Amino acid sequence: MNANQIAEVKKLLQEPKKIVIIPHRNPDGDAMGSTLALFHYLKQFQKEVIVISPNEFPGNLAFLPDSEKVLIFERNKETATLLLEDATLIFTLDFNALHRTGEMGLTLEKLKAPFIMIDHHEAPDSYATVTYSDTSFGSTCEMVYHLIEALGDLEKIDKTIATCLYTGITTDSGSFRFPKTTPRTHQIVAQLIEKGVENYTIHNELFDNNSYNSLQLLGRALQNMQVMPEFKTSYITLSQKELDQFHYVKGDTEGIVNYGLSIKGIIFTAIFIENKEENIIKISLRSQGDFDVNKLAREHFNGGGHKNAAGGKSYASLKETVEQFKSIVQATSELKS
Repeated sequence: MNANQIAEVKKLLQEPKKIVIIPHRNPDGDAMGSTLALFHYLKQFQKEVIVISPNEFPGNLAFLPDSEKVLIFERNKETATLLLEDATLIFTLDFNALHRTGEMGLTLEKLKAPFIMIDHHEAPDSYATVTYSDTSFGSTCEMVYHLIEALGDLEKIDKTIATCLYTGITTDSGSFRFPKTTPRTHQIVAQLIEKGVENYTIHNELFDNNSYNSLQLLGRALQNMQVMPEFKTSYITLSQKELDQFHYVKGDTEGIVNYGLSIKGIIFTAIFIENKEENIIKISLRSQGDFDVNKLAREHFNGGGHKNAAGGKSYASLKETVEQFKSIVQATSELKS
């Protein structure tokens, strides 16, 4: 953050505030970790703070301190709307466009309270009074750490805040293996562990508490994987029927897309997940090296994200979406051997 942004944040936090903190729709570890870390930090100043999530978060994040206090917009629209309209300051974390909150975005667009955006994705919208946007960071949690540091409050990071920050850094860094994991990232993580973070416990909660059904669903996804070797591409499909067959719950498909990149010679992979309730195909894209999936998601699939990790959606059928994807791949010069 630059000096002007720090001064503006301090100014906005000076007076008694009714603060709402918001992650993106379908929040992941970084979204929930960053929002709850900021929640616990601001509570130390006796602020009136609440986290409102557009929809449910995955069950493997329920271990995060005070996650049960998160208000779910989809289940409590009237209460959540009143709280948003009454807010005097709103933080939006891990997203940079209000439509990334789904239906909740229609309410956010009408609010007059100032916004503070903290996010590491490309091409931020201009809705915020303070826009802390930096694509060099591997996670929003790392940015929240830097915000607290810039405000001169590192001593206020306790085990609770550290646990939330460590969770988001771990998940968005792919357990510290993605390219944006820097020496500074490891320095921050070391300091969080010094605050009492039980890194082994967090890893177990995130990755080792699988249900039998979720593992069966993973098996089906891997059976469904298709490879386009001449284009260094793979993709996975999961239909609504298959999700229902294995009693899918939110979070069960998290990380499955990454298996496609584990194949030798593959630099681009995707997963297409049918969602009959929303009448969309949810799409996750991953790449290695210089292939830009953020650009592809923005141009073709109503989405966006990072250079090597992005998401989107399609309103066509699963079959039609996959055919569109294959046509895009075949027409993309960077993928041709």
